[in-house]
Amino acid sequence: MATGIQDRNGKLGEYLDLLHSMAYELDRSMAAIAHNELVSLEDSIASQQCVAARLHTLAGDLSKPTDPAAASAFDDESLMRQIHAAAASLQRLNQSYAALLKLSSHSVGLMISLFSSFRGQIQEETGAGLKHQTWSCQV
Repeated sequence: MATGIQDRNGKLGEYLDLLHSMAYELDRSMAAIAHNELVSLEDSIASQQCVAARLHTLAGDLSKPTDPAAASAFDDESLMRQIHAAAASLQRLNQSYAALLKLSSHSVGLMISLFSSFRGQIQEETGAGLKHQTWSCQV
């Protein structure tokens, strides 16, 4: 039973380390976007995929204890508090990352539509009342 507890606490420790690794990779991705570093962004995304896969595997292992009463009773409380704190921090960071990606995608879409004309011709919008109000790039 002691070996099982050590194994479970070892997995919990690895899980905590992976949560910290994921937070680091999200920070690294946001910095890469801010500095327009595509290679760093791609590398970070690849790392995120590896970390996410391992987190998924560990979460599955930890959710199926052999003796549920013993497993939860002998979890290291300090470690569990750290995991919950890291998970909450990662959730907030993930929301910021998602917002940044959404805004970046929107900006890229706007730039693509703005510069989609090969010749850069500007066409006047047609329609009642629009003749004197707006000009836009040809899409």
